[in-house]
Amino acid sequence: MKKKKKLYEGRSKKLYILDDSDQLIQEFKDDASIFEGKKAEVIKGKGVINKEISAFLFEYLEGFHIPTHFIKNLSGREMLIKHLEMIPIKIIMRNIATGSLCERYGLEVGKELNPPIMEFYLKHDECYDPMINQTHIVAFELASTDEIRIIERMTSKVNAVLKSFFLRRNLKLVHFKLEYGRYKNKILLGDEISLDTCRLWDVSTETNQIREKFRYDQKVDLTDYEEIKKRIFQ
Repeated sequence: MKKKKKLYEGRSKKLYILDDSDQLIQEFKDDASIFEGKKAEVIKGKGVINKEISAFLFEYLEGFHIPTHFIKNLSGREMLIKHLEMIPIKIIMRNIATGSLCERYGLEVGKELNPPIMEFYLKHDECYDPMINQTHIVAFELASTDEIRIIERMTSKVNAVLKSFFLRRNLKLVHFKLEYGRYKNKILLGDEISLDTCRLWDVSTETNQIREKFRYDQKVDLTDYEEIKKRIFQ
């Protein structure tokens, strides 16, 4: 399978168009970043682990009738995906108060959120991905009202499935990011679901081995990713 040309390169992934333009190769990079890329470093081997976790979780979600862009796992740091028309919105699903939510609203870190909070952000680097609501989305012609309803239902279902999945592995799903796109008039889950898009806490210690360590200037290396990967695949 040959790559035709690079379509896109972001902070964590590259996308390549194949001869069949209906499919892409998604390549996961070793770059790690937070704060919209303001803090970044390279963790060798991270891309392979994130690809393996993403492929595993996409297949898992497909088993619950959640449609995704995933086609099949490839070697190394690559997977084969459907070529989506991405909707320029990221959805953050929050189950536990932490990070920016606590900073914005003065909440106690660790507060269980009932119901979980679903936030929408415009993907716009120059504007630092501002938070938006459903009326912004429709007014800016990013998605229709019906598409928003589909995205909300799918996100809630993904959250329920993944919360249960991680809890069985003694991990709390604190919050995570999702992105969606259009494919043949359908809304599909796209992008990735990895240790770079999920904040997970150990049930016993309520600590995060990756995102919070990185956020608070603690050393993060490949063993942190490998440890969580083992728990996910157990």
